[in-house]
Order: sequence, then C-alpha cells, then structure tokens
Amino acid sequence: MLSVKQDLLVALAATLDTLSSGTAARAAFESPKVAAHGDFACTAAMQLAKPLKLNPRQLAETLRSALLATPAFQRWVSDIEIAGPGFINIRLRPAAKQEVVREVLAAGARFGFAPERGEKVLVEFVSANPTGPLHVGHGRQAALGDALCHLFATQGWSVHREFYYNDAGVQIQTLTHSTQLRAKGFQPGDSCWPTDPENPASKAFYNGDYIQDIANDFLAKKTVKADDREFTASGDVDDVESIRQFAVAYLRNEQDKDLQAFNLKFDEYYLESSLYTSGRVEATVQRLIANGHTYEQDGALWLRSTDYGDDKDRVMRKQDGSYTYFVPDVAYHIAKWERGFTKVVNIQGTDHHGTIARVRAGLQAADVGIPQGYPDYVLHTMVRVVKGGEEVKISKRAGSYVTLRDLIEWTSKDAVRFFLLSRKPDTEYTFDVDLAVAQNNDNPVYYVQYAHARICSVLTAWGGDVTGLKNADLSALEGPQAQALMLQLAKYPEMLTAATEGEAPHDVTFYLRDLAASYHSYYDAERILVDDEAVKRARLALVAATAQVLHNGLAVLGVSAPRRM
Repeated sequence: MLSVKQDLLVALAATLDTLSSGTAARAAFESPKVAAHGDFACTAAMQLAKPLKLNPRQLAETLRSALLATPAFQRWVSDIEIAGPGFINIRLRPAAKQEVVREVLAAGARFGFAPERGEKVLVEFVSANPTGPLHVGHGRQAALGDALCHLFATQGWSVHREFYYNDAGVQIQTLTHSTQLRAKGFQPGDSCWPTDPENPASKAFYNGDYIQDIANDFLAKKTVKADDREFTASGDVDDVESIRQFAVAYLRNEQDKDLQAFNLKFDEYYLESSLYTSGRVEATVQRLIANGHTYEQDGALWLRSTDYGDDKDRVMRKQDGSYTYFVPDVAYHIAKWERGFTKVVNIQGTDHHGTIARVRAGLQAADVGIPQGYPDYVLHTMVRVVKGGEEVKISKRAGSYVTLRDLIEWTSKDAVRFFLLSRKPDTEYTFDVDLAVAQNNDNPVYYVQYAHARICSVLTAWGGDVTGLKNADLSALEGPQAQALMLQLAKYPEMLTAATEGEAPHDVTFYLRDLAASYHSYYDAERILVDDEAVKRARLALVAATAQVLHNGLAVLGVSAPRRM
C-alpha cells in the first residue's frame, strides 16, 4: 500500500497545484481519528480556504471532484466524503489495501526500511562504571539504546554502539579499597567498615557479596578477560594497582555477562581516562580559554555557559586543580564529532538532566563547527521492581539494588526488553515480575509473541511454500477484519520513521500490540484453511505478511518471534 499511497499523494499534489498555484500547499494524508470515517483524511481545503478566500467546505467539494477525476483516485479510491467544515475523508478500494500484502511478502525482513543515507549515528548507552553489577536502570538503558540503534538502521543510518566508562577516579578507588579490605579478611560490620548512612565514611565502601568474589579470585591469582581488557591478579594484598586493575577487569567481565544475557554487543568501549592521557581534556580547556569563554574567580576556572542558555556559569577547574565532570564530557563529544558522527544520541538517567545545558554550552564555546542542540539526549527514570505484590529493593549479590541479571533470571530476556520499552523513557515504570511470566493476554510480550506463534502454527498445518504466496490472488480479502488488518500492516513503515525521528522505541511496542489485536480479531472472524483454494491462499498470504511484520517489529526491540509457544 506504500505505492498506492504514493500514487495518491502525487495526484493530490498535482491537483492542489492546479487549484491553488502559488500557495505552496503541501500534499499530506492523516489517519482519521474514527476508523469508520475512512482510510485517509485530508485537511487541505481548510488550510487553503483563507489564502484563496473561499468557503472551506465548497473548496473541499471542488477538490473532491478534481481528485475523483484523476487516474490514481479512480483506480484506488472507492469514494471521497466531505465532513464538518471541510474535512476530506477518503475510502480506499479493497484492492488498494491488498497491495500491502504483496509489499510485505516481497520485502520480507526489509519491509519498512529506508534507503541507505550515507550518514553515521553514534548511540552511547549503558556506560556504567565498573564498580558493580548492572542494575535494572542499566537494563532500561540497554533496551532503549539497542532498540534505538535498530530503529536508526531501518532508516538508512550507519549505526555505532558505544559504551563509555571511567576506569579511574573516586568510585574506582572505593572499589579498590573495598576489595583490598575483603582480601585482608575484613567484612562489612567490622570496626573499620562503617555502614551508617549518616556517616560520610560509609560511602567509601561497597558492601555487596560480589566484592568478596573479586577478593577471592584476586587471592587465587586468576586471570579475567572482558571485551576490552584482560588482567592477571598478583595475589598480593598490598599491591593496590594490581587490585584496581583486577577489580575493573573482573567487573567489566561481569558486565559483559549481563550484556550477553541481554543479547547485546557494543562496537567500542571508550575510556574516560583516555581523554586525559591523550591530552584531549587539556586541549579542550585551552581552546575554551583561547576563545575567551572562561574566567578566573575564587581560585577556580569558570565557563561562561550563561552565554549559551545555561542558568548559571559553571566551574571547569576547581581550586585543587581537578576538572569538574562535564569538562571531559565536552572533550568526549568533540572527539565524537571529529570521528565523523554528525548525529549523536546519549541515553542517560534523568539525574543527568543538569549536564545537558553545560555540555552543549561547552561545545558551542569550543567553536569547532558542532551545530546547536548536539548531542541528542534520551533521559529515562529508574525502574521499580514488584514481585509477589511487594517491591523488591535489593539483591543479595549487589547489596543495594536489583541487578539486570536477576530480572532476566526471574523472567526472560524477551520480557525484560519488551517491558522496559513499553513506556516513554521519562515516565516512572514498575516492572511486575509476576505479569512478565504470566501466559495470558494481560502480558503484552506474550500477547504479541502468541500472535506470531499462532500464525506459524496455521502455516505449518497448511504445509505449503510461503514464498509462493507472493503471487496469490488477493481479491478474496474483502471482509472488514481483513481490511482492518491490512491497514494496520500499512502503518508499519511510517511508524518506524516516526519512532526513529522521535527517538521513541515505545511506539514500536504500542504498534505491535495493536497489530496483534487486529490479527486475533481477524483469526476469530475468518477461518483460514478453507476448502476454496483461492480464498485459502489469499488468507494465508495475509497472515504470512502479518507474521513477517510481527517478526520485524519484535526484531527492532531485540525480542524473539517464537514459532511455538
């Protein structure tokens, strides 16, 4: 139906140009808010009435007559109705809707894909410092980032997945200190290990059981290997550098296991420390100074970020000579730009909201050609986990939060991905473990996957060659449920485009639930494996196309499409 819609848009554009030359009227269709009103809606008459000084309803009638005289509308449209002050509601012939079945079966896994655009996009996500297991918040980032990468790929972008983390700094010192104490035989609760939340010193320790695991393997002089590093422990409890290197490699390996359980891989791991060792941070600071966008005050170096819309100027270099955390962020994003990434998306928690203005201000002040609004940010809230009707707040292994691997083990990779993507990222979300394992229609991932499996069982029972259905006569697909299902299939490409432009993977989950509902309605209304061969092949072609789109949409989310359930 993509070709049908394009034919109709071309005819609409030509007609508008004839009736309203010089008004720059745009040819566009909308989906009617009420399905009974038609298949496409057009508001051109109301938009043009004022510049043309005509009554909008009369203009709509004129436009209706002109459109119905065009070959494209004669071929694909059964009627055009005028409603209200000048709405134009278009009803398609069944043959027009049937075209989408051929398009899906011909394109297969590439249905809805746009041509290659020759541009690169970098999506940075998860980016967890190696100080503990990945928690459910990281899981939300992982699901969002991977789905966004898939969406960008459907729209012709060359996609680069990047994981940024710090292998030094205060948090790594805390990890090292905690591991060293465990290796020396101390435990949380000992006098040297304060756990009182009111005691600031307690923040200098990590208490989870995983710290003891690291210490034990360090003493055993084990070798750990992660995607981006490998290290062998010295076993010497006084060798602080060896403890640090081993602990970082150990937890990077743990994170890799979490990501593998989530079926996720990155193209590159980028170290914050490399920004210092390569001289990028110092070069960025010197550039900002040379450009006249800094000043000294109270022994600190400040960025005039208010010149670029920030609510106040920001400290870059503190009195002790260390840099505030947004400075390496600016250097990092200049590096992204210089690596050829014209579009960059960062996925972070909503607690990072304050960094947006200052990073963008720093990039503009650096004056290296980066456009305003670079990079994009997708911010997400944390996730509450409920199990057995009660909130689960901690993991014994992590010590203070539910880990991503806990969630996967309690439910499944598919459920975690689908559930964490089923709401807008910046809305609060409660993950219901019991719902995620329920095998009923209340469980959204089960509902969608069951629709796919249900179709596969029909195709298996038929036993024929699905590829041969591309040439089936589809004229029998005239029932209301069949036409509704075909219209739903036709929405998929535009949904992908809109979800990508809006950086909104949740739109895919909404679409899949609607498509599954439309299929279930069709299945309940019409028997597929009937005796009439022509009718049977037409219906099989429709459900095969539906299975393909369900499969494609689930793949965007990183969720499997099982053939049996």
